[in-house]
Amino acid sequence: MNDTIKIQELDQVVIRFSGDSGDGMQLTGLQFTGASAVHGNDVVTLPDFPAEIRAPAGTISGISGFQVQFGSKKVNTPGDFPDVLVAMNPAGLLANIKDLKRDGFAIIDRDTFTAANIKKAGYAEEVDPLSPEASLHKKIIAAPITSQTMAALSDFEMDKKSKERCKNFFTLGILFWLYDLSPQYTTDWLKVKFGKKPILAEANIKTMTEGMLYAQNSGFFQSQYRVNSAPTVPGTYRSLTGNEAAGIGLVAAAHLAGLKLFLGSYPITPATTILEEVAKHKNHDVKAIQMEDEIAGICSSIGAAWAGDLAVTTTSGPGVALKGEAMGLAVITEIPLVIVNVQRGGPSTGLPTKTEQSDLLQAMYGRNGESPMPVIAAKSPADCFWQAIEACRLALKYMTPVMLLTDGYLGNGSESFRIPDESELPKLTHTMVSDPEGYFPYNRDPETLARGWVKPGTPGMRNRIGGLEKDALTGAVSHDPDNHDTMVRTRQKKIDNIANDIPDLEVLQSKDGNEVLVIGWGSTYGSIRNRVAKYQKQGKPVSHAHFTHISPFPKNTLEVLRKYKKLVVAEMNLGQLSKLLAAEFPVEVIPLTKIQGRPFTEEEIELVVDTLL
Repeated sequence: MNDTIKIQELDQVVIRFSGDSGDGMQLTGLQFTGASAVHGNDVVTLPDFPAEIRAPAGTISGISGFQVQFGSKKVNTPGDFPDVLVAMNPAGLLANIKDLKRDGFAIIDRDTFTAANIKKAGYAEEVDPLSPEASLHKKIIAAPITSQTMAALSDFEMDKKSKERCKNFFTLGILFWLYDLSPQYTTDWLKVKFGKKPILAEANIKTMTEGMLYAQNSGFFQSQYRVNSAPTVPGTYRSLTGNEAAGIGLVAAAHLAGLKLFLGSYPITPATTILEEVAKHKNHDVKAIQMEDEIAGICSSIGAAWAGDLAVTTTSGPGVALKGEAMGLAVITEIPLVIVNVQRGGPSTGLPTKTEQSDLLQAMYGRNGESPMPVIAAKSPADCFWQAIEACRLALKYMTPVMLLTDGYLGNGSESFRIPDESELPKLTHTMVSDPEGYFPYNRDPETLARGWVKPGTPGMRNRIGGLEKDALTGAVSHDPDNHDTMVRTRQKKIDNIANDIPDLEVLQSKDGNEVLVIGWGSTYGSIRNRVAKYQKQGKPVSHAHFTHISPFPKNTLEVLRKYKKLVVAEMNLGQLSKLLAAEFPVEVIPLTKIQGRPFTEEEIELVVDTLL
């Protein structure tokens, strides 16, 4: 190592990778994330996929991105703006240079900045993308990444296209050297990944090593940087996306309840990887079936729930719309079913690869008739594990369908997840009965109002299934007006009673003064938490409360809301939680809304709260 190179210690760093879909930005980001996690950093990521399946190469619409924040302390978000931008082509630079921090820098592949590529990216004629004006006076490090990759692989018997595909590992090598990270994690991964094609593993390892040497000797960097390990609770950790965490949580819930898991689903962005994750665990009494459409997905799950399995269906907003009638069937038959909605931008097909929180009212009311069901929301990628278990707990204990809301930000994003000990997991119970003495299909537990769950074919315990209203005791079809009134109110009361079985709304960061309470739900958690923590360090009277249970609300919700003079609700929609709170409680709320397919930044929260202070 060059003795003149100094190592500076940093608390946290945000890196954004950007390039064409074929440039391997997701893979590069994941490998950097893995190496950081092995080093002991806390990490949170946010992949950003192009909305078009085959957008023209070299254009902004074809850009694929991946952002990671890694730190020496708890990291709650993938970061607002990057300290380092890796742009593999002119489109990547043009799309992201405005977000680069003023004291940050961009690393570009100089070889891709040809006249044709510059024009394709959308720069005006005769504009030099690397000029101070075009680059907004940000620092640009123009490295010949492609040509250096080709030179490194000159002795490898590979075609030109295969060699060029290794250039993302040259970039990875630059970053490994720059942030003093060991390449061993990626080296081991490559040897396993290309075990049957060792020349590809060798080529990428060679390219990565050359990238590290280039960074050391190029003269571009006068310093290396080191982000020390973050303090953690002792245990075994792994990196999980929210969808992976949800899938593992569902499998764990089935085992905790002593049941088999059935997942009937249909592929839809961004929920498909839950189906893929659950399918990996077939050796754990799991059935995961890809059905022919969304309606078949939920109907197969309803059948599995009727047969005595813990049943789940996964989808996104458009799929929830198609499942609406079947969800009503699950409500009226009172069977345990979990519906996971990984929200995306809408309406209709909307922004399939971008995040949004705009399905809350759909989750609450998107069924015909009075069809109440619990609605809960995960707040981080790792929390998807715990909320998946919670959704199953409520469904089984109260014999009801439950909606679990995540979103594209949580589902595709990842963070470090400590694998819990079995003793840390909750106990799950269900209402399965097999004794025919005194049995009626709609006998209810006096505390939960849940009816008994009977497997078809149990002697002496026949009961009917169907969408027509049921007699309040026998379950026979009933058109009696008073009986219908009783059943509707009983189903609603059953959901209302769940408020007695969920945690109180907690003020996560409380400050004397009771001036401003910033309220969030779901994936707004990290940004709000970070911004409010800074207010509290400044001694300002700003606090934070976050909902995971929305239907029903926690019992102490009004008590908490009344303590504050001003209530700000931050959500990625036009104010859906704001409407629910205003309808349910005698309070005034200030909506803070955003619908751009991107998570909140701390700055956006600050702009509103500062005006109130």
